[in-house]
Amino acid sequence: MGYTQDVLSNVLEKNPGELEFHQAVREVFSSIEAVFEIYPEYEKAGILERLVEPERQIIFRVPWMDDEGKIRVNRGYRIQFNSAIGPYKGGLRLHPSVNLGIIKFLGFEQIFKNSLTGFSIGGGKGGSDFDPKGKSDAEVMKFCQSFMTELFRYIGPCTDVPAGDIGTGAREIGYMFGQYKRLKNAFEGVLTGKSIEYGGSLLRKEATGYGLVYFVNNMLEKKGKLIKGAKIVISGSGNVAIYAHQKIKELGGIVVAMSDSNGYIYDPEGLDLNEIKIIKEIDNKRIIEYKNKYPDARYKENSKEIWKIKCDIALPCATQNEINSEDAEILVNNGCYAVGEGANMPCTPEAVKIFLENKILYAPGKASNAGGVAVSALEMCQNSTRTQWTAEEVDKKLKEIMSNILKNISMTAKEYGEEDNLVTGANIAGFLKVANAMLAQGVV
Repeated sequence: MGYTQDVLSNVLEKNPGELEFHQAVREVFSSIEAVFEIYPEYEKAGILERLVEPERQIIFRVPWMDDEGKIRVNRGYRIQFNSAIGPYKGGLRLHPSVNLGIIKFLGFEQIFKNSLTGFSIGGGKGGSDFDPKGKSDAEVMKFCQSFMTELFRYIGPCTDVPAGDIGTGAREIGYMFGQYKRLKNAFEGVLTGKSIEYGGSLLRKEATGYGLVYFVNNMLEKKGKLIKGAKIVISGSGNVAIYAHQKIKELGGIVVAMSDSNGYIYDPEGLDLNEIKIIKEIDNKRIIEYKNKYPDARYKENSKEIWKIKCDIALPCATQNEINSEDAEILVNNGCYAVGEGANMPCTPEAVKIFLENKILYAPGKASNAGGVAVSALEMCQNSTRTQWTAEEVDKKLKEIMSNILKNISMTAKEYGEEDNLVTGANIAGFLKVANAMLAQGVV
């Protein structure tokens, strides 16, 4: 076996049952084998063995009291994966599905995504199996305060800067920040995704969705295509999906379907973004409510079947592994010509293979959804200087970052004989920066 296969076998043996983590490692390793033929010093320095082992794994108990006076206990995680190019950076996911393997997969992906942004930020991720849905504000506050009471020992503006993720919005970040400030007696830029009033960045909420569309639009323009007039299916209806929809609308595209975990809504003439925002951001209800205002729109309970809808562009923005090989075949046969990942690893390896074999323009999440962490890094910059940039300034920087990511990974893919394979380009480009930093810093 080769070097990458040896290390992969060791990962599978040492991390049993962590299927998402295994998948993430396999996906990166499948792209970077050629690098070791050119740079044998990486193997000699054991770069891969160190890269797949988190620098620190923190698992802790989170006790809190619900509104009925009952003690609840959740499990908290923070995986500080790699700090070779900067302090750990990555979100906190609050969802019942959270476990060690999922947090490790997300943290591993974050290493390369953060590397591609061009900022000095390392890879990390965290969260808990706590579900904020259905909880009162008081219950969410008690959980967040208990969670931060343990986590604060391990984070800091020059050590580890968490952010929001699924289930962790401005409310949760606010409660966590307040508790951190109380415990440390310091007002520091230790969390991103904060409200504007206490150090947040304009456009942070919109950044991942906007960045995704900027990236896909640039990718299309290189091939003589446009978002304008295209029919687009977006899975999900959280921040990424909603603000991808908003930017698509600005560019003249037509979003015909969106979903939540219960089902999807479809209108071939295009969905009303304002109504989606009211349902999801103001009323906090399920997407089926869309039919109350638009009874002719079609609703289907199985959100998985959203990929059967004919479209020009598919943007999976919900969760990992939501598009499998069967879905990919349907998209290809229905004439879809571009796929952009808004979620982390939303396409299975088999689906990605089908897209690439059929010459579908495919934007991997490490690159295409890096806008969120990029603007988080911009928030860190603003916090360090106690300044706040305008929305126009942030948006301009975001556009430049997404454009530079595409240029970088396209050039890298071509250099390694895989022109137009942005998966290979993203994995190699992200890896090289981190590997060179690790090499320069010795055995640490």
